Amino acid sequence: MPRYAFEDFTPGSTRMLGPTIVTKEALLAFAREYDAQPFHVDEVAAKDSFIGTLIASGWHTCSINMRLLADEVILDSTSLGSPGIEEVKWLKPVRPGDALRSRMTILESRPSMSRPSLGLVRFQFEMLNQEDEVVFAQKNWIMFGRRDADPVKGTGPGLLSAAAAAMPDHAPERELPHISSNPYFEDLVIGETEVLGSHTFTPDDIVGFARQFDPQRFHVDAEAAKDSLFGALCASGWHTASVWMKQMVGYRDRIRAYALAHGGRPARLGPSPGFSNLKWLKPVYAGDTITYRTTVSSKRASASRPGWGLVFHHNTGTNQHGEEVFAFDGMVFWERRA
Repeated sequence: MPRYAFEDFTPGSTRMLGPTIVTKEALLAFAREYDAQPFHVDEVAAKDSFIGTLIASGWHTCSINMRLLADEVILDSTSLGSPGIEEVKWLKPVRPGDALRSRMTILESRPSMSRPSLGLVRFQFEMLNQEDEVVFAQKNWIMFGRRDADPVKGTGPGLLSAAAAAMPDHAPERELPHISSNPYFEDLVIGETEVLGSHTFTPDDIVGFARQFDPQRFHVDAEAAKDSLFGALCASGWHTASVWMKQMVGYRDRIRAYALAHGGRPARLGPSPGFSNLKWLKPVYAGDTITYRTTVSSKRASASRPGWGLVFHHNTGTNQHGEEVFAFDGMVFWERRA
């Protein structure tokens, strides 16, 4: 019987997960696959970047936190997955060699009114480095089966959608700008949408990512997944999100190449301070093709960084059936015209 069920998560309790070391090799491997921006993949280029040194992708930090949670809690629990993430803040850069621990706090819990066999638990995670600096903070809900209740099988898609829809939107309403061939902060057009690209999730892709960061049975074992909440092998939510980042980087690379070919210099992007309202609305199954889009919602000049602005964007992923499976609101530092 799993050690942790819904009843075992007491609001107000805190626990430290980890530590784990972020090796340079792991940092580069993740960034090359999902977030190949210069300050994540090239030490020389990183010296001339916003931060000035090689740093980990924020999506890598999220995935590391997921792995710590999986190893120390989730894999020995009645976890039924998460409908999404309320908010993530990337507060300080994560560098090669950093030793990270995650402080897990139970904020609240509530039984499901519609499904008495499960409940929802709201978590806060604060990741600390070896200097006890908080480098990352996250708040999210996770669904757990109740102790001694019958297993919940095959109802994952509808349950996930309902839980995601019930998540509160804590972020203020924002307008999000479009990423166009006019590359500088001043040129971004609020309200326009761009298609970043599409990705087909293969069984090998799904299992490979999950074994590294989120080895829950419905992500790593097709046979075991048949008896799970989702009924079939499906991608980790962090895999879905990381592929969004990969599509964004590919899109920016195409913009950069176009600008250089026409004698221009494309604007640089800085790091992202975080995101909010991330929702995994439907499972992404093996064979699904997800098309990612981004819309610029608003922008403002940075008060702390002369020459830079903050751009806010709303992002979605839609499967081959036209169903939205993924959405979040992000932000990024964007270079202004000299």
